Amino acid sequence: MSPSPRLARWLVPALLLVAWLGIGGTLGPYAGKLGEVATNDQAAFLPRSAESTKVVRAQAAFRQQETLPAVVVWTRDGGASVTPEQEQAATTALARLDGGPAFAGPPSPVAASEDGRALRAVLQLRPDLGDELPSALGEIRAAASVVGGTTVQLTGPAATQADLSDAFAGIDGLLLGVALLTVLVILLLVYRSVLLPVLIIIGAVFALGTACAVVYALADRGLVRVDGQVQGILSILVIGAATDYALLLTARFREELQHEDDRFTAMRDALRRSAGPIVASAGTVALGLLALFLSDLTNNRALGPVGAIGIVCAVLSALTFLPCALVLLGRRAYWPARVRRENGGRENGGRGIWERTAALVDRAPRKVWSVVLVGLLACSAFAPTLNSGGVPLDEIFVNEAPSVAGQRELSRHFPGGSGNPAVVIADADRLPEVRRAVEETDGVASASVVAEPGRPQSPVIADGRVRVDATLEDPPDTEAAKATVARLRQAVHAVPDAGALVGGYTAQAYDTQRTAERDRALIVPVVLAVILVILIGLLRSLVMPLLLVATVALNFFATLGVSALVFRYVFGFTGTDSSVPLYGFVFLVALGVDYNIFLMSRVREESLRHGVREGVTRGLTATGGVITSAGVVLAATFAALGVIPLAFLVQIAFIVAFGVLMDTLLVRSLLVPALVLDIGPRAWWPGRLSRPADPAPERKPAAAGTD
Repeated sequence: MSPSPRLARWLVPALLLVAWLGIGGTLGPYAGKLGEVATNDQAAFLPRSAESTKVVRAQAAFRQQETLPAVVVWTRDGGASVTPEQEQAATTALARLDGGPAFAGPPSPVAASEDGRALRAVLQLRPDLGDELPSALGEIRAAASVVGGTTVQLTGPAATQADLSDAFAGIDGLLLGVALLTVLVILLLVYRSVLLPVLIIIGAVFALGTACAVVYALADRGLVRVDGQVQGILSILVIGAATDYALLLTARFREELQHEDDRFTAMRDALRRSAGPIVASAGTVALGLLALFLSDLTNNRALGPVGAIGIVCAVLSALTFLPCALVLLGRRAYWPARVRRENGGRENGGRGIWERTAALVDRAPRKVWSVVLVGLLACSAFAPTLNSGGVPLDEIFVNEAPSVAGQRELSRHFPGGSGNPAVVIADADRLPEVRRAVEETDGVASASVVAEPGRPQSPVIADGRVRVDATLEDPPDTEAAKATVARLRQAVHAVPDAGALVGGYTAQAYDTQRTAERDRALIVPVVLAVILVILIGLLRSLVMPLLLVATVALNFFATLGVSALVFRYVFGFTGTDSSVPLYGFVFLVALGVDYNIFLMSRVREESLRHGVREGVTRGLTATGGVITSAGVVLAATFAALGVIPLAFLVQIAFIVAFGVLMDTLLVRSLLVPALVLDIGPRAWWPGRLSRPADPAPERKPAAAGTD
């Protein structure tokens, strides 16, 4: 016999809950295993079609040149000049390392600086050392430290890669722990419930474990790339989104319980009224992230599918695991708070700050939106001052990193580009002309042909191509060095039939910056168009979606303006990563539309029953508290990215956290409702609400939760 309907009502959520517990137990550990398939090799995240990327591929033919350079710098204690004995001691010390398992060739000759106060040498390490890299650098440091009376520092790509690996060490546990603890504390303070925060956290962890398992499987098969940055953003995005969606559903369920004795009916109504807006808001974020597929930067393309997978898992958890847990617990889920049944109609008799806010907006909508608009425009005026040309080497790490200190000392005594030359690949039969063009380029300090070991007059020829290393006069992370690369390309491209290409660290930074500018020009309109289509379908209006997109875009520019001031005068950053504006746009616009979706879908619901004017005030009163708490939670989770001491993640953390708070507290709470009230029914054109009509007869009213 089939189970009775009453038994089935209990059996279905119980079975789904057991299934999620199995999924969580099986896939949960993947949240800590994603680092196993992550790579922090920066060469893997270059523009796919850029000239510097072609140079990386061309260098693969120079088998003996596939190395990871480490630069050793000795400076004389007390600022005195180095002695010939110290120079000889440095040469002898490094010679002992030749032939070691970590090294791909003999060290370069030890060179003295022009001021006579420093020595420099370059050692070529194997690029596949992985976890053995720190020990190899330690071996170099130990050998170099025998030179008495000097201070030894290591820099160059090998030292930078080691510092990056150290910065991301323990990212799984640290970032996840900080984010979950932050969310838990906020939920406990806001909702004063013991069980509800635990349920929401468990749901977020299940979503994260599922997302990480899917991403792990794809990355292990080479279908997606994951680095420490993408890994960190995935964790924060899933926890924040899953918590937001959970808060919206739990608030709606609670209000249904106030007007419905049967918990199953209450959950059915809560899901019916909240699932649409939740799915629509998740769709804006997921599709916005997938638009990153249009980027030519590999790490941007990597974030697109990885982030979208995380959002899908967050929605699945919020709309399956959480409803099952809530319906089985019923009112006990909100313990020790009591959810009492209220008699009579649902008149949204909200009390407190949101009722007062709605009354303020209703009394003087034009004054409210004018004041807020002026403030946002004033902040936006500083947006053009945000320098997105890249983060200087000495600012990549928030804390002082050994490789940064070494690069600073190297630049103090040697040409700025020492240790990070521009790499020129050209046809071997045009070597004299190419080398002459390199040497004559303004901004190039010197040029050397990569030669066979022990045979300086015999250039290495691979597939008919040769390599010339050009040391730049300026530090490799400066705009002056990038300008030199542009001139260098123009000079070598002019050599007939040479097929010359220019790459290296500075060229990669230059190409990344140019590609990021191209990506913004392409992806920003696509994201806006995708969001606009979703809003039109959800709100059944043309004017309202345009209004919402315009307000969140304005919030984005205002956030950039504030960020430009804070980064420069508070954090001390002189530049931002070239991808920061695009990441900030995708997250802020998509997430900002989320909150407006929750607000305006509720406003539409109330307006159909009570008219547009009262619908706005009712919708704002009903959704104010829970959406604000959701915004605070999301801002706090993104702020947790700041625990990773990298400028890029600190910048993203501030932009998203500040922008979400400003969107939640000003744009969604004041600007949008005031504009809708001032415009009136025309804001819903050409939908049903734009046509004069009496409010629809009151059917079974909606709960006062959020959508």
